[in-house]
Amino acid sequence: MSLPGGVLTTPPTPPPAAYDTVRTLLGAARTTALSARQDGGEPPVTLPRDAAREAARRELSKRMYHENDPGLLRRALDHLWDWIGKLFDSASAATPGGAAGLVVVIVAVLAVLGALWWRLGSPRRAPVTAPALFDDRPRSAAEHRAAAEAHAAQGHWNQAVQERMRAVVRSLEERALLDVRPGRTADEAAAEAGRALPAHADRLRTAARDFDDVTYGGRAATEQAYHRIADLDRDLRSAQPVLTSSTATTAPTTHRGAAG
Repeated sequence: MSLPGGVLTTPPTPPPAAYDTVRTLLGAARTTALSARQDGGEPPVTLPRDAAREAARRELSKRMYHENDPGLLRRALDHLWDWIGKLFDSASAATPGGAAGLVVVIVAVLAVLGALWWRLGSPRRAPVTAPALFDDRPRSAAEHRAAAEAHAAQGHWNQAVQERMRAVVRSLEERALLDVRPGRTADEAAAEAGRALPAHADRLRTAARDFDDVTYGGRAATEQAYHRIADLDRDLRSAQPVLTSSTATTAPTTHRGAAG
């Protein structure tokens, strides 16, 4: 059986041939001892000690004596559990309160990690280039707006935020405040629209960040985030642009929004 802290195992049972070999050796030793006692002299040395040891080693190294030995995986698991047991015992000895104190420390660490995971979301590698804002067939701003309201009514805030941001950008394209450019990202749309509508530039950047966090950052949207974008959408519909050379160039554009 293994030491405390390891896996409880049963020693392998030697094959019958092993018993025969041991019995023969014991019988020879007994015969030699009795002969020496009867003769009153030193027992005759019929086999040197080193040679006997080597013969026994060769005999016991035969395959038939190891047929029931645990496999490599089992031995590795036994060593692993022994190591974990020793590590736990060492940590318990170094922690105030012993094993109970160590359990409290582990639970506290897990609680902190869980809080960080819930607050920051699952870690994901940031894309080298952000995907396009529109990823399906071309739809009007009104269609995106209606889809956003439907998702919001069901409490699906991720989809609601996404559709409302698409409605904002599509509405600006329909008003010719943004040129029609397939593949545009939310950040690019916010930067370009902010130049034409500087009074709303900060809110546009915040809306784009909310969109990216939900779509590519793995975070969950909130009802407050959706209402921020919805209010921005309503305010932009009546906002007057500041004409510059760039907006004047895009003013004659009359095409519909970017194809997704």
